[in-house]
Amino acid sequence: MPTFTALTTLTGKAPAEALGAAMERLTPEPTGLGVFEVEDGSGLWEVGGYFTESPDEAGLALLATMFEAQPFVISELPETDWVAHVRRELAPVEAGRFFVYGSHDADKLPADRIPLLIEAAMAFGTGHHGTTLGCLKALDKLIEDGFVGEKVADIGCGTAVLAMAAARVWDGQILASDIDQVAVDVAEANLKANDMEGRVHCLEAAGFDAPALAEAAPFDLIFANILKGPLVALAPDVAAHLRADGYAILSGLLNEQADEVQAVYAQNGINLVQRSEIGDWTTLLLQKTG
Repeated sequence: MPTFTALTTLTGKAPAEALGAAMERLTPEPTGLGVFEVEDGSGLWEVGGYFTESPDEAGLALLATMFEAQPFVISELPETDWVAHVRRELAPVEAGRFFVYGSHDADKLPADRIPLLIEAAMAFGTGHHGTTLGCLKALDKLIEDGFVGEKVADIGCGTAVLAMAAARVWDGQILASDIDQVAVDVAEANLKANDMEGRVHCLEAAGFDAPALAEAAPFDLIFANILKGPLVALAPDVAAHLRADGYAILSGLLNEQADEVQAVYAQNGINLVQRSEIGDWTTLLLQKTG
């Protein structure tokens, strides 16, 4: 069955959310709807709908005019078995000592690597994206330097691949949190698939807003592979939950956004150790001083 997308941009969160709500009243109605801030400092928001029938182009044009949005771009997507496609495209990834793979590549496990099984159906956080790969390589550097994380937090964990990597090499207390309960469920499923049930405590939380995170702090290492805006907002909390001389590994940053995030964390006493770029994405390895 073909599906359709309708995408537009406009200025401001409130108008974008209002436009999204108005789109839900269209006939045919969208089967899915997203309202996202464009992370480039422009102040623009993207509103998109997914339809299983051809959308009402006249209705969308009227909504764009009413909300002073750009004209909707409507596209028809071909019928594709995306999981099968991803399985074909996602080859195993080596990040230092870590080997991230799907079950379709289980016969390729090298004996000298630490395996992390992430299924292709859960593609965000498989290790193929430059942000996740950068975090794994930063973790590998810390291990190579002799660092041991007795308490580790993975904030915005997604698949929890970073938390699992830490739990593969250290016996300490590892926590993985995400604002989305679906992501928490995915994390738990991945732990089970890797025979690691109970090694990572997965929980739903916005940032550090959870009793379990407060009780476990201060952490030796904090991962935060999210987006620029949340990373900036989290800086004081990361500083508060990180022990002196502890490390933070941050990603989800476009290369041009990294300077600002690095400066904000430096203002909170967490300073640069290493900065790496993979394609368009930057990973920051930072250490808390004092």
